[in-house]
This record gives sequence, C-alpha cells and structure tokens, in this order.
Amino acid sequence: MANEDDVNMTRRMLTMLGGAMPLAASASLTAMPRAVAAAESKGNGRKPDGAAARAATGSTLPPSGLQMHPAYAQVIARMAYVWAWPMVNMLNRNARITQAPHPGLLNGVLPAAPRGQVGMLHDYIDPAETFVTCPNQDVVYGLGFFSLDEEPVVAQVPDFGDRFWVYALYDARTNQFGHVGKPYKTRRGFYLLVGPNWKGNKPAGITEIVRCPTALANAIPRVFMNDTPEDRKAIQSVINQIVFYPLKQFDGRMKTIDWASAPAIQGPKSDSGGGETKWVIPEQFFDQFEQVLDTVPPLPGEEALYGQFRSMMEAAKRDPEVKKAIAAIAADTERDVIGPFFEWRRNGLPAGNGWNRSTNNAQTGLDYFDRTGTAKSNMFDNRPNETQYFYTDVDASGGQLNGTSTYEIVFAPGQEPPVDGFWSLTLYNDKHLFHPNDLKRYSLGTKNKNLKRNADGSLTLYASAKPPGGGKEPNWLPAPGGSFSLYIRAYWGKQGILDGSWRPPAIRKVA
Repeated sequence: MANEDDVNMTRRMLTMLGGAMPLAASASLTAMPRAVAAAESKGNGRKPDGAAARAATGSTLPPSGLQMHPAYAQVIARMAYVWAWPMVNMLNRNARITQAPHPGLLNGVLPAAPRGQVGMLHDYIDPAETFVTCPNQDVVYGLGFFSLDEEPVVAQVPDFGDRFWVYALYDARTNQFGHVGKPYKTRRGFYLLVGPNWKGNKPAGITEIVRCPTALANAIPRVFMNDTPEDRKAIQSVINQIVFYPLKQFDGRMKTIDWASAPAIQGPKSDSGGGETKWVIPEQFFDQFEQVLDTVPPLPGEEALYGQFRSMMEAAKRDPEVKKAIAAIAADTERDVIGPFFEWRRNGLPAGNGWNRSTNNAQTGLDYFDRTGTAKSNMFDNRPNETQYFYTDVDASGGQLNGTSTYEIVFAPGQEPPVDGFWSLTLYNDKHLFHPNDLKRYSLGTKNKNLKRNADGSLTLYASAKPPGGGKEPNWLPAPGGSFSLYIRAYWGKQGILDGSWRPPAIRKVA
C-alpha cells in the first residue's frame, strides 16, 4: 500500500489545484497497490480517457470534451508550470547541446556532443560558461544527452585509482539514476545505459546494465583534480578514457579521445544578459508541455495530476480563450514563483549560521518544491550521499554579502567539512556564476595545497573585492564590487554532513 507521506503529498498537490479533484478520490488513488501504480507508469505516459481511465487509475478523472472556463484552467496551469519547469528545461538543454556535430567544446567553453555521446573538458570549466549556474572548479566535467529507448549508450569506466569520481546520470525529471562512481566502488568496465522500454539482452563484454526511468537522460561525469600542474598532467590519461558512445559502436575495447585537443564548436551567442542561458521561455512553455506528459511516465501517485493537466491542454486546443489564459499565467508564474527560487534563503533547509543546505537533491520524488527550486538556482546537483551543498547570500548578522566589505570565514580546528571525497568554498556573483578576476580563482578547498593555516590549526578564508593584505592572499576569494554569494560543497560526506550535525561557519564582516 502507498505510505502516508505519498497520500499526504498528493492531497497537498490537489489542494493547490483549487480542489479540482475531491480529496477522497486522491486518497483512493494513492492507496492503490504500488505494483499496479508502477505498472501503469510504464510506456510513453499517455493515459486513456473515460471508463478506461477509471479502470487504469481506480479513480474518476475529468471526461474528454470538458468545457473548462479560463479562470479554472489558470489554476491548473500555474501548478503545471511549477511541476514541469525542470523537465521543459531539460528538453531545451538537450535540443541545444545535441546540435554539436561531434564531441568538442561549444564556443570553446562548454563540453558538448551529438546525442548518444559525451564531451569532456580536460581542465576546470571556463568561468565564461553560462550553461548552468553554480559550476565548480574542483572537478573536470563532462556533458552529454541521450535517448535511451531508441539508442542505448555505453559508458566507459577507466581505472581512476584513488581519485574521487562519479558519473552523475540524470533522467528527464533531473533526478539521478544508477550508481556509478567511487562511493559505490564501481569497477573498471563498460556500463550500458538503457531506457525504461529497452528489451535487449546484456551484450557480451558489458559489465552492467543501468536502466533509466525515462527515455531522455544525460550524463555529467565529475573527476576531482588538485589545482597543481602535476595533477593536471597526471589526470589526462584517465580523462581521455571517459568516452560514451551508442551501443552499435561497442567492440569490447577501451576507446580514447584526446580531450585536450577537442575542437571548438561554433554555437549561438548567449542570450543570458550576463546570467544563465534562458532555458525555459514562458511564451513557449505550453507548446512543449504535452511532450513532457507524453515522454515522462507518472510516478505512483501522480496520475491525478496528469489527468488534470491533460484535461487543461485539451480545453486549450478547443478554446482560444483558454489557450490565451494559460499563456498569461505562464508569464506570471515565471516572475512570481520561479524567480524567487534564485534566492538562497528560499532553497533547502536552514543549516545554521545563516546558511541553507540542500535536501532531496537529485532524488526529489514528489518534492516538487526542491526539484523546481534546484532547477532554477543550481541545476544538476548530486545525490545527498555524493554531495551536500551549503549556500548563503548573507553574513552572520543577516546583511547581504557585498564585495565592498571584507569577510572572514573561519573553520575551527577539526571543523572543516568532514568528507571522504573533497570540499570547497566557492564565490559566485549575483547571477550564481563565477566572477572573473586576475587570479583566476573562484574556489578554495581540498584542491589547494598552499592554504595558510593559523597557529591553532584553524583555517581562515577571506572574501572581498580588494586583497586582504598581510600575506593572506593565498586564502582569498576575489569578489565583485557588488552582491555575491558563498557556496560550500562537501563531496562524499561523512556522518556529520549526512545527518546535519556539522554546521557551516559564521561569515563575519571585518571591514
């Protein structure tokens, strides 16, 4: 039987839809056996109408031909916009990146590749990138998108030795699937990524099959690298074996690509105005919405939402006034609901000392608040056991961080983030992107071998537009002259990170 949390979540969702469906019906829906719900979620996501719908879901859904008036449609459209925003975001990123004619660097900056392949960097990501907010300069990234029902993909895993690495694999909902990386003791070999409807047998030579719950998927390999010339050289032979390709190209032998020589790919110039590329366009949203419904099967408990959404879209096709009404609500919701998610205080849960922390990152389930907030502010995060994120816009007194002041971030002895992987403190501008600076320094942490510690073993880091002086420059993060934010990553956290007992340090304004 569905657990109480799922029942309550569905009730809350339907309450937000303005009582569009009786709560008794929602309880009936979520109380059906999980095995039945899971079986109904397979396929392309389309749901039958009328009596067939009742038989399939165990509850009554809106009939075909419903004459829905515009104001009612707007109630449903507002929830639809919040619910599907991350998935429309994924559709548009996929469409842009897979235009690459071959693996390489889009505009010389961003890894890109045709569908079914991955492009890799060979160094930290360039600060000029605007593909995604909150990038980091602790790892060497890769990026690629797949259509896994149509074309299974082989992911090569080389021998990483003691180096931290993880292949973050995302479905169309922006949730991770599979467990491929150092935290999972993944061994060297060939891993076949397949979609929910792929029915082939495991080919000889394939180490393991990894199944995605949606056909659309993407991969973002992350491989830790120390900020030293020696490690930049040492990592290249490993990076060059990170190759993804369609199953038809599999021959049982490790392929290599010299990613340091990857060609630049001319792409469109950013339309971001200094921020992240605009991946969701409100005026186009409901033109793409049905593609989400058709290609992303409902989770158990979501059938009621899908029924309301399809009823709204059917009405919009028949009635120009309904279509106009839901288009208007898209623009309003982008401004009033999606926009505020960019503020860190509206993301995650309080973590102490003015910081917030991530919660259900990359495993959101029915937590649409986290899924949409993350997609807006810092999309493509890792699972909590792989990475925890701590972020803030304010100092210990609650004042907005501003580069005209100087701030100290003091980690007491033994109180740096407890991790088995690595940790870092990154500084972002008001767009959640890197602030260009002469030192080309955007984060400090495990990767830095020249940090200066205090006599008692504590570590003080500084953030400001002007150098702090007094020989403190190795511990300094250059800030813009205006607002900025700070962001702690704890990769492969120990218990204090996982259970929330570790608290990030207070940020104190000293000048």
